[in-house]
Amino acid sequence: MKKFFMAVIALMMTANVSASFYIYLSNGEVLQADSISTVAPPAEFSVGESKKVYFAHGNLQYQASTQTWRFAENQYDTIGGANSNISDSYSGWIDLFGWGTGNNPINTSMNTGDYPTFNDWGDNIGEGWRTLTKDEWIYLFCERTDAAHLFGMGSVNGVNGTIVLPDDWAGDKFTDTDNGLEYNEDGYYNNNAGGRFSFNTYTAEQWKTMEEAGAVFLPAPGNRYGTTVINVNEAGFYWSSTPSNLEGEAFYLYISSYGLHSHYSNGRHNAISVRLVHNIKK
Repeated sequence: MKKFFMAVIALMMTANVSASFYIYLSNGEVLQADSISTVAPPAEFSVGESKKVYFAHGNLQYQASTQTWRFAENQYDTIGGANSNISDSYSGWIDLFGWGTGNNPINTSMNTGDYPTFNDWGDNIGEGWRTLTKDEWIYLFCERTDAAHLFGMGSVNGVNGTIVLPDDWAGDKFTDTDNGLEYNEDGYYNNNAGGRFSFNTYTAEQWKTMEEAGAVFLPAPGNRYGTTVINVNEAGFYWSSTPSNLEGEAFYLYISSYGLHSHYSNGRHNAISVRLVHNIKK
């Protein structure tokens, strides 16, 4: 890990980003960011042959009492067990959502029929923000150039998850030993040894350098069924906008110490994480 981290420090000496972004809150407040890095890491990720996106700076969060949306302050920030407090008057923040609940983020129904259509959470943030499709998650982890070496299982500031590197990463990439995963067909990386979250560890200070160079971290916040939260810091699930052919199910990215599945399918009532992306127009 040290060699990898030092290469990033050298890379940062050439970084230069300037842009303006806005975050539109549902309470009418408009926040202007001084640079892309305030809202999303300053790097591009291919999610299709001719499609590139920025990732949001952190997982999506919602406060019901003020009907306010925001991105987590840090990419490794998660709410955890406090998601069980979800209600229409809860003044804390939640970050686990049933599928397509951009119009009803406090839905706790265990009936998959109560999640009939997809309402993108990005519509609450501003123009260009959206949720990746199933095929885009597959492309990111399985089909872009050198995909298998542009991500690795690890932890940041004690939080487990997956580190994802941008297309033009100029530092050392993850080796087969670093990510410890074996690619199987159908978009699944299997970890036969287990415990790979411990292979690539970063302090908050080390991660700041990685992030400024464009790296993205997808933490493992767990999931919620109704008001019961499980798998905190053990597994991460990230929604796609794509419904499954199976009734009441939809596709998502699945991360755990056992491996990574780019398009797992499960019930839409399973409340999980949302990491929005922003379209890049060339």
